[in-house]
Amino acid sequence: MFHVSSIVAGANRMIDVIALTKVYQDGSMGRFVAVDRVHFHVAAGEIFGLLGANGAGKTTLLRILATMLRPTSGTVRVGGYDVEDSSSEVRRRIGFVSNNTAIYDRMTAEEMLAFFGKLNGLDGDRLRDRTESLMETLRMNEFRKCPGAKLSTGMKQKVSIARALIHDPPVLIFDEATLGLDVMVARNLLQVIRQLRDAGKCLIFSTHIMSEVEKLCDRVAIMHRGRILDCGTLSDLGSRHGHRDVEELFFSLVTNHDRSVLSDSVLQGAG
Repeated sequence: MFHVSSIVAGANRMIDVIALTKVYQDGSMGRFVAVDRVHFHVAAGEIFGLLGANGAGKTTLLRILATMLRPTSGTVRVGGYDVEDSSSEVRRRIGFVSNNTAIYDRMTAEEMLAFFGKLNGLDGDRLRDRTESLMETLRMNEFRKCPGAKLSTGMKQKVSIARALIHDPPVLIFDEATLGLDVMVARNLLQVIRQLRDAGKCLIFSTHIMSEVEKLCDRVAIMHRGRILDCGTLSDLGSRHGHRDVEELFFSLVTNHDRSVLSDSVLQGAG
């Protein structure tokens, strides 16, 4: 079981995203807005879901949070630190898991945890204790001595999760982390994420799978074409939009948004 360290479960905000925008300039396509004036906040002890189809802007948004990309405008703070002005402090407070995190073929699972632990300032008994705890919690002992090249997809994902957790960060980001996993491994991952929430961690869970949102998330933001169309608990969203089914809710919001954009475009053309 995970434990709370340096963070108190409750309502204290760990992530603040204010008017975040990311624009790309492409020589052939021109200006492309990947993230468009996004606002949200996430507290400790909360799983915040980002629900959207591929291309909605979820990964771009999360990479800005993790300091992998620079925003075009807006403000993003993690644990009170700005992602641009204090990027090293932000990285100390974040663990990032995606569905395509690279695994070193020649390193064993245990060696990878030691390597990333040392990169994050752990050593000696602290590193050993943290490694043993994660090996036990994620059921990794049976393949701890196996090199990355011989690990299954599920085993590799466990290594990715463990290395994101090795420095015990208060904020964790899961970007389409269950993609390509079999049912049992995906189920185990969702259980681990719940444990992390119960331990007081602040979690963002990005997915396009409706059932995962229903099972896991305390609040959800529906993202489409770089914008958050609405945000809240599934109960609140259902009441506001008249749809209790997550799939119907999602498609209703997306369809209405696209119709509104098309109508505005027609009116502007007529003017």
